[in-house]
Amino acid sequence: MRWIALLLLALAMFCAYIFMDILSPIKDLMESTRGWDSKAFGTMEGAETFLNVFVFFLIFAGIILDKMGVRFTAVLSGAVMLTGAVIKWFAISPSFAGTGLETWFTNNLNYIPLFDELGVSPFYRGMPASAKFAACGFMIFGCGCEMAGITVSRGIVKWFKGRETALAMGSEMALARLGVATCMIFSPFFAKLGGHIEVSRSVAFGVVLMMIALIMFIVYFFMDRKLDAQTGEAEEKDDPFKVSDIGKILSSGGFWLVALLCVLYYSAIFPFQKYAVNMLQCNLTLTEAAPGTFWAGNAVTIVQYIVMLVVAGCSFASNFIKGNKGLRNALMAVAVLALIGYCFMGFKRGTAETIFAVFPLLAVGITPILGNYVDHKGKAASMLVLGSLLLIFCHLTFAFILPAFKGNAVGGVIVAYLTILVLGASFSLVPAALWPSVPKLVDEKIIGSAYALIFWIQNIGLWLFPILIGNVLTSTNQGVNDPLQLNYTWALVMLACLGVAALLIGLLLKAVDAKKHLGLEEPNIK
Repeated sequence: MRWIALLLLALAMFCAYIFMDILSPIKDLMESTRGWDSKAFGTMEGAETFLNVFVFFLIFAGIILDKMGVRFTAVLSGAVMLTGAVIKWFAISPSFAGTGLETWFTNNLNYIPLFDELGVSPFYRGMPASAKFAACGFMIFGCGCEMAGITVSRGIVKWFKGRETALAMGSEMALARLGVATCMIFSPFFAKLGGHIEVSRSVAFGVVLMMIALIMFIVYFFMDRKLDAQTGEAEEKDDPFKVSDIGKILSSGGFWLVALLCVLYYSAIFPFQKYAVNMLQCNLTLTEAAPGTFWAGNAVTIVQYIVMLVVAGCSFASNFIKGNKGLRNALMAVAVLALIGYCFMGFKRGTAETIFAVFPLLAVGITPILGNYVDHKGKAASMLVLGSLLLIFCHLTFAFILPAFKGNAVGGVIVAYLTILVLGASFSLVPAALWPSVPKLVDEKIIGSAYALIFWIQNIGLWLFPILIGNVLTSTNQGVNDPLQLNYTWALVMLACLGVAALLIGLLLKAVDAKKHLGLEEPNIK
């Protein structure tokens, strides 16, 4: 039953991850069809976490989770995500243009007292009305998405405590991150469907998926309630929230190190995903397939997605084959061959979004391995140090090595594929090692609030760095009007610096763990 519960939660987050980056692979189309620029795009993307950070919604979400339990909060988060998704879709749709709502957003929200003085306003004077309204919808979606994130983490702790906690969290994130690949493949597909470019179709696709996510949470609600009825237990809720609980959490040095490591790590990944496709467009020599051929048609999109599912399914399933080494090796061989075929198809299609879609595939295969290792052997803090090193390597490769292959179509794509795969692998170290460590640092009754605080601190970075990347791109590309000719070097160096900071925090965390015996290097299964 716990694995079925895990699957429902993972499918819901899979849908949420797709919507989170639904505009990332069509950034250039947003600029050419909606009059946005890098600053508008970055400001809108950063707005996702604005309410979580500056209105402290995530803290309230943690309190709701602790008082109301996992089931109620899961359904609530699904409803909030769907509401925000619908608003964002309308803002980007052609129906918004020419309405009184567009006029209102054009004339208002150009100055917000205090927030403008502090330099943290989610809008700015001259920001396109569609981007402002989309930012409002994305704020609401972000509230639901981050609430869902802490709820899923709390739910997994509830179902897997004392069992395969790291494996479960790693598996959930591995499956959820297939949403990144799905987004990269299907968002441009729907935007360009029928030979007519319409970016709102991509967002509409995301809205449908958010409906599915809500259904998954509702099914989980009834399954979880039935299980409690069978066991004769009330739904697991934490003790009534007290302000002193936050003091207990914040007084933990280990908590602060994990929280800082989280914000640095995630800030170097999630904001990068929003610009990654455009970065590849600017640094790779790509030749799109000729119109009318198989590689330029709609069928290849479906075929490539099926191949991606084969890669993910075989590599993921191989981790759960016990005692049959031949079958496990056969599944891995199929996964490797399918991955090679997937990469070849991306090269033949000649589009940056299909190349970056490989990002989560290696993570899907190795995250359960890492989670299983942490469950049985430990070494969570050491894995976080390794992940930071890989993070630095990948961003510096994108900044300095990939541009050197400009003009070399095959060499550039190979470097891009290898770097993207390694970056995805480094990202898999976080859910497998970091999230299962939180229950070791705080009392069980305040785990929900602890996750909420970490997510709140993380959201500060997720709000700030999309905006910073957009501003860096704008300031370092003065006079460049073509979105396919931007120089990403300094933006990538900034992200690499986050990796350096994460490395230092990781080393400090190892030292503190060794001194205070926090148990981060110990196995989860006792």
